[in-house]
Amino acid sequence: MNKTYNQKAWFFVIPVFVLVAFNAVVPLMTVVNYSFQETFGSNVFAWEGTRWFKQILHSERFHASLGRQFIFTFIILLIQLPLGIAIALTMPKKGWGVPVCLILMSMPLLIPWNVVGAMWNIFALPDIGFLGHSLNSLGFDYNFTQQSGDAWFTTILMDVWHWTSLVVLLSYAGLNSIQPAYYQAAEIDGASRWDIFRYIELPKMKKVLTLAILLRFMDSFMIYTEPFVLTGGGPGNATNFLSLDLVKMALGQFDLGPAAAMSLIYFLIVLLICWVFYNLMMKDEGRS
Repeated sequence: MNKTYNQKAWFFVIPVFVLVAFNAVVPLMTVVNYSFQETFGSNVFAWEGTRWFKQILHSERFHASLGRQFIFTFIILLIQLPLGIAIALTMPKKGWGVPVCLILMSMPLLIPWNVVGAMWNIFALPDIGFLGHSLNSLGFDYNFTQQSGDAWFTTILMDVWHWTSLVVLLSYAGLNSIQPAYYQAAEIDGASRWDIFRYIELPKMKKVLTLAILLRFMDSFMIYTEPFVLTGGGPGNATNFLSLDLVKMALGQFDLGPAAAMSLIYFLIVLLICWVFYNLMMKDEGRS
């Protein structure tokens, strides 16, 4: 029996290809073009080859901002994953508390990123902000606008408040997918709460946790709006992450060639790490 192929389906797919080409491929090719040339304005270009890539890769400024970005992402993952799992474990699975907890966990995710930065900027001001005034009243010398340690503390605290809910919701979904029979068998065997978490819940949540790590890595490694509104990359360059440094180079200094090269290197780093996570997810799925 011969199959009938309906080519009319392409009429539904072509608009998607056009939209993706307009929003992604064309800007990407423009950045690639700028990364190999020097622009003098008025569409006057001079070929530079790989000069900008070599300059960026050997730049101490790039290494410093990239290092700050990795450190920030590592701290965020180290805090948010255990905290998100712990909160998900305490959430009820039945009754009226379920929708209440889900709504409360979803609320921080609904707030726009620039609003989050503005909220925490006011909240952490050392004189009139609740957080800053409270810490100073307790005897701490807190001022995130002048001290780099305080700026890091505030930025990390802001991101933990904003994005831990995502880990909580993913972990909660993973926990709810576990069949009750596993808990019943563990209860019969006399397993402790730690044994249940270690041998039942954690293995069953492995896929959603891998997804949570991937999403939180991408978001934290590409963070821009919140620290830009909160600290502007300061004090000095203390919170000048790679994303902020890229914008400063492109729009502040108008060095379009080096900025284009840096953005491509940035993109390749994110793409490479996401590829590693994707392979880990597929490898884990093949074993299950």
